[in-house]
Amino acid sequence: MRTDRIAGRLDELEVDAIVVTQPANVRYLTGFTGSNGQALVTSGAGVFFTDGRYTEQSRREVPQMERVTYRQNFGEVVRAACAANGVRRLGFEDGVVTVRTFRSLEGALEEISLVAVGDAVDRERWVKDAEELATIQSAQDATDQAFEDVLEKLAVGLTERQVAQELEHAMRRAGADGLSFDTIVAFGESAAEPHHEPGHRTLEDGDVVKMDFGALWGGYHADMTRTVGFGAIGSELRRIYSVVQDAQQAGLDAVRAGATGGDVDAAARRVVEEAGYGDRFTHGLGHGVGLEVHEGPGLRRDGTDELPVGAVVTVEPGVYVPGLGGVRIEDMVEVRADGGRVMPASTKDLIEL
Repeated sequence: MRTDRIAGRLDELEVDAIVVTQPANVRYLTGFTGSNGQALVTSGAGVFFTDGRYTEQSRREVPQMERVTYRQNFGEVVRAACAANGVRRLGFEDGVVTVRTFRSLEGALEEISLVAVGDAVDRERWVKDAEELATIQSAQDATDQAFEDVLEKLAVGLTERQVAQELEHAMRRAGADGLSFDTIVAFGESAAEPHHEPGHRTLEDGDVVKMDFGALWGGYHADMTRTVGFGAIGSELRRIYSVVQDAQQAGLDAVRAGATGGDVDAAARRVVEEAGYGDRFTHGLGHGVGLEVHEGPGLRRDGTDELPVGAVVTVEPGVYVPGLGGVRIEDMVEVRADGGRVMPASTKDLIEL
């Protein structure tokens, strides 16, 4: 069980147990898909906590742990579970625990020491097993299908919002459970905003169309960006597209187990800087993807996260020029010992419809 890996690190972390409250971590460790669940990971079977809405669901999804349905203060049920399991030092996820939750725990656990364990649980999720990789690939396949479908529907007069909605419908038609995140569609000069919110701007001949979107499948996310031309685009945008495409390939070529996120970012960023657009590449190169659309390891300037075999990361350089537009190309990549496996099938050559 995945909880066994965390339990095996308790001595290293100098705690007797860890209370896990981050929803993605709870799902990863227990399989629980509801909106309110927490887990006490111990050297034994552990304890799962939820409220009355999820008593039956947790019975089905978390049969491997003792289950407690609580109505009272959360800190009190954790105290009781700690007492039953001989816990004197309790680890907690200090990056996600709210002040209110911490105070509840602190007030209830008067004789138990609370120990911050940072991202110890999050890091377990960086490496995907075969089942996780297959699920992410299914999310990517639905994303690829949506891109193919939407290209046939682009027409003069459509708004950014309408194209975003069409992408969303297409992902669901392809079998997706939902969306990884709010779809980004940007036309023309709006594409200079890395995270533009789709509006009522209508599509015109000669626009670039930047689309950042992804399907959700079995709890796992996809994340892909493609930029196309609606008709012939201008010469500077053509040059920018070529620069971004070359930068993305340099980043893809740098992905391998043992490389740091900073190494991969630098490989792609160097291409953009040498082309004279360094100040127009305004974000990190990428991030991990899994039960969260943004998780570790991170790929950013001077980043120290080391890429492990089995991680899935994005490689997404972009160049953004105010008043003109922008280009971003993004793929998810499975990290392997000798390189990276690009997961999307959609072309990255410039399409001018």
